[in-house]
Amino acid sequence: MQSAIESVGESVKDLKEGDIVMPHFLGECGDCPNCKSKKSNLCHKYPLNFSGLLLDGTSRMSINGQKIYHHVSCSTLSEYIVLDENYVIKVDPRLPIEHVPFLCCAFTTGFGATWKDVNIEKGSSVAVLGLGGVGLGVVEGARQKEAAKIIGMDIHEMKSEKAKIYGITDFINISEKSISISELIKDATGGLGVDYFFECTDVPQLTINEAIQSTRMGYGTVIVLGAGLVLDWQMSYVPLMFGRTLKGSIYGGIRTHTDLPSIIDKCISKEIKLDELLTHEVSFNDVNKAFEYLKEPNCVKVLIKF
Repeated sequence: MQSAIESVGESVKDLKEGDIVMPHFLGECGDCPNCKSKKSNLCHKYPLNFSGLLLDGTSRMSINGQKIYHHVSCSTLSEYIVLDENYVIKVDPRLPIEHVPFLCCAFTTGFGATWKDVNIEKGSSVAVLGLGGVGLGVVEGARQKEAAKIIGMDIHEMKSEKAKIYGITDFINISEKSISISELIKDATGGLGVDYFFECTDVPQLTINEAIQSTRMGYGTVIVLGAGLVLDWQMSYVPLMFGRTLKGSIYGGIRTHTDLPSIIDKCISKEIKLDELLTHEVSFNDVNKAFEYLKEPNCVKVLIKF
């Protein structure tokens, strides 16, 4: 989602009317323990907020006197929204306007996770399960970090073509294989498993144990980037005891005000190619078509034009 500022409150210092901005679900105060540590992008003062209300406990939207809730602070399907300035990121006007929405969540989450949540070393082996916007961000990040082997996995063959553009060295269509994901990965790595496994699907409860088994004994790491509807699952802890790590992530560890501008610069310089993410466009009046497109095997990202 990208927006232009219509007006600002008297306390707003760094934004002005007409600025092109990105509404976001994460803020960054710079002063709380997490911000000061530089180890997390989860700010205590401006947290990820699921209440449907702004931080002051109010909603600034209504229809015929009925309160309307702000979805994770942003309310990005509204024509007008009200946000605390800490949840607003000013966007360099050199970035094509149609690329701004691609950096609000999915691609940035995957890309950032390769250098913020973990720091992929040169020569590492990486597996990416799910080659949508998040997974392709991981692939691009792993390529830039000079991983030696980047294995992309999906149930749709078409995704391999997109992933090759971003840098996979191997593709596995798991829907065509009769053996488990961990066996496929070990077959592709001489029985060792990968150094890093990024889980980027919407069914992590079905894949976490396989992901753990797919990593190297002693120091393999699994990073969970996919968010499903199932909140818990059974996990086999024994593989973790053999030196492996399981790590969760929100927005790839990217701090919205400190880290995001450098990613935007990479996109402006074409070091990151966002054009390849766009597969479908719809008008806002046809927004329901976007949900149908997302079910298609050739869909990566849908651009909604207001």
